[in-house]
Amino acid sequence: MDLPLRVAVVGAGPAGFYATEALLKQRDDALVDVIDRLPAPFGLVRYGVAPDHLKIKAVTRVFERLLDDPRVRFLGGVEVGRELTADDLARHYHATVLAYGAAGDRRLGIPGEDLAGSLSATDFVGWYNGHPDLVDLEPPLDGPWAFVVGVGNVAVDVARILAKTPAELASSDIATHAAAALERSAVTDIVVLGRRGPAEAKWTTKELREFGELADADVVVDPAELDIMLASKAAIADDPAALRNLDVLADFAARPLAGRRRRVYLRFLRSPVAIEPDASGTRVGSIVIERNRLVERSGGVIGADGTGATERLPASLVLRSVGYRGRGLPGFPFDERRAVIPNERGRVLDEDGAVLPGVYVAGWIKRGPSGVIGTNKPDAVETATCLLEDPVRTIDAEAARPEAVDALLAGRGVTVLDRDGWRRIDAAETAAGEAAGRPRVKFVRREELMDAGR
Repeated sequence: MDLPLRVAVVGAGPAGFYATEALLKQRDDALVDVIDRLPAPFGLVRYGVAPDHLKIKAVTRVFERLLDDPRVRFLGGVEVGRELTADDLARHYHATVLAYGAAGDRRLGIPGEDLAGSLSATDFVGWYNGHPDLVDLEPPLDGPWAFVVGVGNVAVDVARILAKTPAELASSDIATHAAAALERSAVTDIVVLGRRGPAEAKWTTKELREFGELADADVVVDPAELDIMLASKAAIADDPAALRNLDVLADFAARPLAGRRRRVYLRFLRSPVAIEPDASGTRVGSIVIERNRLVERSGGVIGADGTGATERLPASLVLRSVGYRGRGLPGFPFDERRAVIPNERGRVLDEDGAVLPGVYVAGWIKRGPSGVIGTNKPDAVETATCLLEDPVRTIDAEAARPEAVDALLAGRGVTVLDRDGWRRIDAAETAAGEAAGRPRVKFVRREELMDAGR
């Protein structure tokens, strides 16, 4: 008798759940274990999406329905590569789908980047969203000037959260420790730096417009910085979103300042070239910014070159938001240069470029950190389709039993949080949120999550 198709999906974020959904739709006998090193599922939706963007978080309803499917198990709190190895997965599953995202971040590569108060926006986002690894980050919010380097949606998110009032955040699911710290924040001036011009900014119009809706922050745009070069105009001539962004920026530039408590400056053609310490020699004290000029490179690419003209500004917090970066997983191939798992349409390739049987990849760790949550769906469908087209890797019938994985983990002393455990966490968080007039109050430490799930 043929065995059901046993698949391990490593990563309980959007890519992992979309891959699970695609497998279940195409193969009735698929049995999927969704494995994540954190006790709570949903990855970037729980720990990356801004806490005041609750409509985006509603996608978890789709994932919750998948967790209700009897063909799906959730194995939370299990770290693949340490508690469950690549060899273990090959022994117990017909196929493995690596869908654990890109949790690292790109660096600026400038002097002073490692001073206290110079952080990745990735870590800052995890801190205010209650990621267990980042609860104790303690970003310095005791000075007036904060700089955000980058002009994508993550940069916009962190700048907006820094600029919001406690009342504006009260209806969000921001972590309690972060809400308290932001309420005490002395930050009054938030500067968002774009290396290129406004036409090249990568934020979405919806996110950009939200700056104009802040209750107690003015948005400041220098009209002179909106004068874009002809090549930039040509590049966005057929891009309605980019043209809308320019209209929004022009509206901001024309608005008179209302004298609000905080200000958000959107600056273009500016790059940090150094972060300098304060008198202690250990903390951020100032930032040196170079003015750039746009240049048209080969292939019509618009780049930016430094002019040598610099300015030094006071700073106590610098958040770099110049891109996520994938990390390798023990026992699996990894392309250090591109920071992805090498693959062809989701089929993982070994160091010689040959297909590695039974191993697949989906999401950011497959294609790099690009797109929005929904972009992961067609990406995952492609991977699942390739998996189901390929010959099934042979495994022992006894090892294929779900109980065999459970016994293996129990023997190693690993406490697994399953679907019912997550339901208990979810119920406790939403009950606490209801009492506080919020969507949920998150458990933020691993021990708290595990205790609530028992």
